[in-house]
Amino acid sequence: MLPLDPQADLGRRAWAACPKCDDAVACAPCREQRACAEHWRYLLSNSGSLLHLQCPGCAHVWAHETGFGATRSLWSRVTSGLPGRR
Repeated sequence: MLPLDPQADLGRRAWAACPKCDDAVACAPCREQRACAEHWRYLLSNSGSLLHLQCPGCAHVWAHETGFGATRSLWSRVTSGLPGRR
């Protein structure tokens, strides 16, 4: 298991499903896309709508494109290797 990133701060959190451990699959608030007290992620950094997250349970680090607010252009999403939204 990886150690927590030095940027991991309890005060900066986000709610997104962890692609590695999927610990929130049986959680009713998470299924309804509401914030719950157990299944939050460390928000390490963000660039517009692209979030860099770490799961406190399994320490997995990943990037999550929210598609909300100041989204990056389709070209930026395609060239960054992340799935584009259509």
